[in-house]
Amino acid sequence: MQTLNQLAPYILVFAVLYFMMIRPQMRRQKQEKNFIKEMKKGDKVITKSGMHGRIVELTDDTCVLETLSGRIKFERTAISMELSAKLKNTDKSDKKEIKEA
Repeated sequence: MQTLNQLAPYILVFAVLYFMMIRPQMRRQKQEKNFIKEMKKGDKVITKSGMHGRIVELTDDTCVLETLSGRIKFERTAISMELSAKLKNTDKSDKKEIKEA
């Protein structure tokens, strides 16, 4: 009984760390993996460095983005998010703010 009382804080700390840090990170990694697999030509995307462009070519490991300055080749893993998805989320939040006002 006494050893259980001594171990309880450690178990509690581990549980909190798991649910607050480890599990959300695993979920984000899974979403990113699915996004990279599901990319297609014509998608408007943002790279992790902040470059905006439209996908014009895709291979297994790379993609070519068309930007205002021309075409640039990137690794698929360098793509951060789809721009149209980000715009949809901001449009929804703007509409909610207007309705609330």
